[in-house]
Amino acid sequence: MQSLSTKHLLGIKDLTPNDIQLILETAKEFKEVINRPIKKVPSLRDVTIANVFFENSTRTKLSFELAQKRLSADVINFSASGSSVKKGETLLDTVNNILAMKVDMIVMRHSSPGAPHFLSKKIEANIVNAGDGTHEHPTQALLDSFSMMEKLGDLAGRKIAIIGDILHSRVALSNIFCLKKQGAEVMVCGPSTLIPKFISELGVRVSHDVKEALRWCDVANVLRIQLERQQIKYFPSLREYSLYFGINKRMLDELNKEIVLMHPGPINRGVELTSDAADSHHSIILDQVENGVAVRMAVLYLLAQQN
Repeated sequence: MQSLSTKHLLGIKDLTPNDIQLILETAKEFKEVINRPIKKVPSLRDVTIANVFFENSTRTKLSFELAQKRLSADVINFSASGSSVKKGETLLDTVNNILAMKVDMIVMRHSSPGAPHFLSKKIEANIVNAGDGTHEHPTQALLDSFSMMEKLGDLAGRKIAIIGDILHSRVALSNIFCLKKQGAEVMVCGPSTLIPKFISELGVRVSHDVKEALRWCDVANVLRIQLERQQIKYFPSLREYSLYFGINKRMLDELNKEIVLMHPGPINRGVELTSDAADSHHSIILDQVENGVAVRMAVLYLLAQQN
């Protein structure tokens, strides 16, 4: 059986193209499982997984928890808001206390970039990065690629536009790494204040014109404006942002071609996407949510084989 080249999923940057292909092929099998009347498999029956979330999350946390339960793993959930972290306990002490309860795998979200990488050097358990600050969100990129491949087949040579708050988005960075490793062409689009200075060094095009990006691409992956991460004002107002960079159904209908519309959620309706665009036939946003469970099942299953 093929196996991953790493015992952790810390970021897409650390995966080989073969790793990505293996995860996506395994996810395809698990997607069939979760669409059966009996949605459970005993693959991780004796594995204990801790979901350690130092940052708020709804979709990602629920998706991981459902994936774990579909694989018959034992699950414990840890939320920093009601924990000893509030009393000053360090990250390493927190995790070592969890590991003392004989946990095999940790799914972690943290506001500090590099937190999962730090832990991976200190502990034996497998670590899955569920988002570290503005750095990476690898399972989101994998489920995005999986969703695109369902619609378009092979992504080599396909044109993908990532539109919105690139500067604060860990989804953007993971998507760029993942798509480039699959041979796709990538463009980032947004206000110049929300595009990182040296992003073109990652081999992507840069545009500040949303209509140009839509005309160019096969897929538009639209990102949320992350107001909670913005310490200063990057644009005058949300109304002005939506005027220049918001996407509505009329813009999609005027393209004279079919494009795929995606969003990692949660959507600020009326800001980056209008409701008629988000709910249009172009949109595969709900497919992304369903595919998230299958992809996370694949990641957990493949990492468990590494022990």
